[in-house]
Amino acid sequence: MRKSLLTSLTVAMLALFLATAKTEAGPFDSPGAQKALVCSACHGFAGNAPGNTVPILAGMAPSYFKKAINDYAAGRRPSPEMEPYSKYVLQAGLDEIAAYFAEQKRQLPRMRSDAKAAGRGKAIAANCTGCHGRKGEGVAERGFSAIQGQPVAYLQAQLMLLKEDKRKLDDSALEAVKKDLLKSLGDRDIADVAAYYATLK
Repeated sequence: MRKSLLTSLTVAMLALFLATAKTEAGPFDSPGAQKALVCSACHGFAGNAPGNTVPILAGMAPSYFKKAINDYAAGRRPSPEMEPYSKYVLQAGLDEIAAYFAEQKRQLPRMRSDAKAAGRGKAIAANCTGCHGRKGEGVAERGFSAIQGQPVAYLQAQLMLLKEDKRKLDDSALEAVKKDLLKSLGDRDIADVAAYYATLK
């Protein structure tokens, strides 16, 4: 009887401890974490892309993330790779996945930019501050993406899509200004601008 009482008391104390113990949230505890796992194949764990051609999603403003997903899904931003995944995100829970990536800590790309190219790109980037900010931090509420610290090859590819009229912007007047600027730049200039922004934190 005494042994049974002692066992019951021990079990009750253990249950009380487990119920009141404070535990830190794990990496998959947020509502969007498990839903975002499918994105990690290309965009890396927690949105920190390991490659040089895929954008980093960690720390991305939810409003910009949601706009990009909607644009890919609707075909406004053509991408054979992203269209099916964007439709998955819409079905799985756009708000939750956007919030998950926004909460993740961004890491700089593993591939470093050429220092000389970045130096040349800094002067050209003065033309980009009106939309993307002095440090490439963007203006999320106006739909201007944060481009600092993104992989250089990804930035270069997006600039070339705009230059070649293969990517459209919502604001037609702004699109015309941006494309006029890009068309005045040579391919090396565009590569230099991309190298510069890739170095910024």
